[in-house]
Amino acid sequence: MTFLDLIHKKKHAEVLSREEIFWFVDAYVKGSIPDYQVAAMLMAIWFQKLNERETLDLTYAMRDSGAIVDLSDIPGTIVDKHSTGGVADTTTLIVTPIVAACGLKVAKMSGRGLGHTGGTVDKLESIPGFSTTIEIARFKQIVETVGLAVVGQSQELAPADKLLYALRDTTATIDNISLISASIMSKKLASGADTIVLDVKVGNGGFMEDEVHANQLATMMVAIGKKAGKKTVALITDMNQPLGNAIGNSLEVKEAIEILKGAHRGDLQKVSIELAAQLLFLEGKAATLEEGRQKAHKSIESGQALGRLGAMIEAQGGDPRVCQDTNLFPAAKQIIEVKSPKSGIIQSVETAEIGRAAMLLGAGRLVKTDTIDLAVGIWLHKRVGDQVEKGEAIADFHANDMSRVAEAQELFVNAYRIESGDQPPKTLIYSTIT
Repeated sequence: MTFLDLIHKKKHAEVLSREEIFWFVDAYVKGSIPDYQVAAMLMAIWFQKLNERETLDLTYAMRDSGAIVDLSDIPGTIVDKHSTGGVADTTTLIVTPIVAACGLKVAKMSGRGLGHTGGTVDKLESIPGFSTTIEIARFKQIVETVGLAVVGQSQELAPADKLLYALRDTTATIDNISLISASIMSKKLASGADTIVLDVKVGNGGFMEDEVHANQLATMMVAIGKKAGKKTVALITDMNQPLGNAIGNSLEVKEAIEILKGAHRGDLQKVSIELAAQLLFLEGKAATLEEGRQKAHKSIESGQALGRLGAMIEAQGGDPRVCQDTNLFPAAKQIIEVKSPKSGIIQSVETAEIGRAAMLLGAGRLVKTDTIDLAVGIWLHKRVGDQVEKGEAIADFHANDMSRVAEAQELFVNAYRIESGDQPPKTLIYSTIT
């Protein structure tokens, strides 16, 4: 068998065997197959697709390409959540303390961001002293004692995914349901959790722009999780506007804390409550989803959820006082009001463009070597459906480097469609895939 034979098979829509898929992944990780041949295979897969069995085998092969975290010695059920990403999506920092306060244990490995803002790891590093680089033994100890730990993803975890993703990114083969599913789920399965809730974003700021493809992705990932013996559920949620009001690393952590204090409500809070309710229901901590929602709300009202976040921060070397005083976060030197160019109702926004504006301010990375300014970003005052008057502030820019503020402001304002008329219809949670 040669790799050329496998490319030929997939090019002609033939099905690859489990042995062929495992051999391909193993050989590529070991450097036995050149990038140009793997690129040809990825393009063949993009055009001819993988069936469900091939996708599952690819997921397993990628999972088994590196270390698999064993959390079986931690008492209780270990849960995890994953979002396909978007703008102002800080659900991890809200959901995980809630479910930990309700008796579940969360062991989460997260990555850094490439795009409009940082990933969960970058956001957490805006907390003074907080470390996301922790030895696995200490990570497990924190999960057991605090009920919650969030660390950076190990370089040994699913190394095949890192190699294949980098190649997909440079060969325009990112947007394939099987390749996306295998990429996400290989890391989730290698991370050791027993139960997984997935948040699949759909809309102009999400990975999937239409509901049909979002449902296909969610269905595939849930099927993979269940066949791997994991309790798995997915929500399809809206990303046709930023989920929260804060876009930027320290700003997003501040907003999460305000939600856990019960001082702020909105779409971010609603989606977080629903994700938490799903985990509590799946693990028998709630008899119904409605009871799960009630328990999630009570964990906030009682202060227990915020307490769990503070305990995790302290256990990972951070300053837990940020949970009471968000002025301890790094702050930008300048706050610039962005005003509405006209009166009317906000009918829609180009979410990805708002994210790009935040990146121009320094909140994100264009390439992996870029340095993020943890203090900068955008705070939204108005959302889709809100009435605005000409000259009224629709957002604040938090900036340190003023050199690209004008460019970011133009991009941001042009992302808004403000017209007279009725409020546009809005759906926050489209469906649940079980």
